[in-house]
Amino acid sequence: MSWSINREKCITCGGCVGTCPLAALELSNNHGLECDAKLCNLCGICERFCPVGAIRVEKEKK
Repeated sequence: MSWSINREKCITCGGCVGTCPLAALELSNNHGLECDAKLCNLCGICERFCPVGAIRVEKEKK
């Protein structure tokens, strides 16, 4: 699985940061939304919450 952000779509509202149960997301002044891969378990809660569909959690194809 992988996590990605479409920076062109992201409106940096920060809503996803508050929904992450593992505090893996952070809004940075320099880079916008960032995900700490060491903390993220790829649950997809942030993807479902994003109002503009900027976050993508992709499952491995079998």
